[in-house]
Amino acid sequence: MRAPAGSVVGLCSASATLCAMGMAFLGYWGVHEPTPWRAMDVTVIVLAFIGFALLASVPWIVTTPVADESGERIPAARRVFAMGATAIWLAAMLAVIG
Repeated sequence: MRAPAGSVVGLCSASATLCAMGMAFLGYWGVHEPTPWRAMDVTVIVLAFIGFALLASVPWIVTTPVADESGERIPAARRVFAMGATAIWLAAMLAVIG
């Protein structure tokens, strides 16, 4: 098996970076505050956790061994990364707006 190169490394590092930024956002936003949660707060948390799950699965998807080295996993990992990034950004926008 070859060492990952190109898009594989880029997708893995981008998903890890966006996960870290999302965690920092949740820490700054105030998940730990003692005030009762509103429906908007729950929506933000659910969207963020869905985004984290999607972003955390990107390295697994892109590095799963395949029978041939055609790179068929990279488009799927890109779609999952885009969905995860969208969920994190939607959560951040809802937190700022709400």
